[in-house]
Amino acid sequence: MNANDTYDRDRVVAFINGKGGVMKTTLSANVGGLAAASGYRVLIVDFDPQGNLAEDLGYTDTDNDDDGRALAAALTFGGTAEPVRGVRDNLDVLTGGAHLEQATAALAAKASKDPRGAKLALAELLAPLAEHYDLIIIDCPPGDETLQNAALAAARWAIVPIKSDASSRKGLKAVAHRLDAVLDINPRLDLLGVVLVGVGKSATAVQAKARALVAEAFQDDSVMFTNFVRHAEATAHATRERGLLVHELDDAVKSGPKWYEVIRGEAQAQALSPRSSSSVADDLLAITQEVIARITAAEGEATA
Repeated sequence: MNANDTYDRDRVVAFINGKGGVMKTTLSANVGGLAAASGYRVLIVDFDPQGNLAEDLGYTDTDNDDDGRALAAALTFGGTAEPVRGVRDNLDVLTGGAHLEQATAALAAKASKDPRGAKLALAELLAPLAEHYDLIIIDCPPGDETLQNAALAAARWAIVPIKSDASSRKGLKAVAHRLDAVLDINPRLDLLGVVLVGVGKSATAVQAKARALVAEAFQDDSVMFTNFVRHAEATAHATRERGLLVHELDDAVKSGPKWYEVIRGEAQAQALSPRSSSSVADDLLAITQEVIARITAAEGEATA
C-alpha cells in the first residue's frame, strides 16, 4: 500500500487560481496564521517559486529561508522535507522559492514516463507529516501546471480566490481543468468555494455581478463564500514591509501611540500603520471562520 492510499487529505486545502495577483498568498498566510492563533496546528506549504509567503510571515533572508531548496530536492529525488518549526505559535512552514522551478522541470520530465508518480510527488511528501497537523494549506503558483496538479493531488479541498474582473474569473476555467486532471488519483478532491477579493466594500453592484456570474458558471449559488476581502493597498504594502500578518499589523496599530502623544513629543510616530488594517483584518478573520465552518460542515455530512 503506497502513501496515496494511507494519506489523510481531509484537512488539506489548496488556494489556487490560474491567474496571479488574486491574493492566494495573502489568504494562505493569514488564514493559516489566524487558524494557528486559535489553537489549530497548521502547516503552510509555500508551493510558489516566487516565495512571497516568506515576506508575509517575515522570514525572508533569514536562516529559515532556503528559497525552496529542500522542498524542491524532496519533490525531485524523493525523501522528506523538514518544515520550519514555530514560524508562529502552532504554525510551521515548508518554504518555497526559486528552487521550485527545478522541481517543475524534474516533475514535468517524470510525467512523460510516470504521470501518476509526478502528480503524487507532494502527496508522498506530506503523507508522513499530515497526522501532526489539524490543517495543511498549500499556496499554489498561478501558472505552473505541473506544480498545480501536484498540489491538487495532495489536497482534499480547493479554494479559488478571484477578483471581480473578467480576467480573474477566467482563471476559474483553468482551475476546473486542473481539478479534472487529478480526479483519477484523488477522487475526493472537491471545491470548497470561491472567495471574492480586492473589492471595495461599497461596490455592491460589482460584487453582485461577480457573484452572479460565478454562481451561473457553477450552477450553484453556494459556491461563493459569503465573506469577501476588500481592497486595501496600504495594508498589503505595510504587512509585507514589516513581515506581519494583517491581524498582527492591526494589533500593532491599536497598541501604538496616540496622535496627541506624538504631537507632544511623548512618543514617536509609528511607521507604516494604515487605518485600513482593521477592516481587512476583520475580513480575513471572517474568511478563516468560513473556511473552518465549511470544512466542518462537510465532515459532518460525511459522517451522518
